Amino acid sequence: MESLDAEARRTALTEVLAAQGFVAVADASARLGVSEVTVRADLTVLAARGVVRRVHGGAVAAGSVREAPVEATAERDAELKRAIGGAAARLVRNGSSVMLDVGSTTHAVAAALVARTDLGDVVVITNGLQIAQTLEAAIPRFTVIVTGGSLRPLQHSLVDSIALDTLRGLHADLAILGCTGIADDRVTNVNLPEAAVKRAMIAASSSRVLVADSSKFGRRDLSAVAPLAAFGTVVTAGPEADAVTVPFATRLVIAA
Repeated sequence: MESLDAEARRTALTEVLAAQGFVAVADASARLGVSEVTVRADLTVLAARGVVRRVHGGAVAAGSVREAPVEATAERDAELKRAIGGAAARLVRNGSSVMLDVGSTTHAVAAALVARTDLGDVVVITNGLQIAQTLEAAIPRFTVIVTGGSLRPLQHSLVDSIALDTLRGLHADLAILGCTGIADDRVTNVNLPEAAVKRAMIAASSSRVLVADSSKFGRRDLSAVAPLAAFGTVVTAGPEADAVTVPFATRLVIAA
């Protein structure tokens, strides 16, 4: 591999992208036997040719689904998201601690938690600025902890090392997480840094709830988050909700 010239390397990178949909700089460096600087330069050339699209940590094939702003996704299927949010919020108990990641469906969970006036002494840990602002209305019934981290404008989310380090130092009774795809019994997400935060929340919680409308099933996105079996409960809604299947030990809740 060390003898590959530039065009041969770029062909190899293109083949990996065709097979996997994503190539990480670190993985490509090890695979090709060249430095990460060289891989980044090759990806820059391929991006200029329109073959790839650069993303955090690597590249995806050109034409891959782009991430939409949370304001745009909130408008799509808003009633379904409210139903899912309400059903998930009913799973939270007084005196518990909850991790809540970013997304339009988890934002609906936050709004439903605030609306539960019977709920008190709850700690909510989030990496979402928009979610924290919504939860602020429930203080002092709720304690709201924001992770810190690098700000991503599309989701108003906090990611990368500071967010991950914060989560490693915490533990919650429950994590309520969203996603952008579920296929082959695996949960996936379109954005790499946010997928890393989701994995950290899974590791730092005793139980997990996945909130996703039925359109997410059968779709696979860029980054693997966890096996679907890692979630004790899946809350969904939508026209195809009755066709959703989950692993044997996972409870399926169809919100109405």
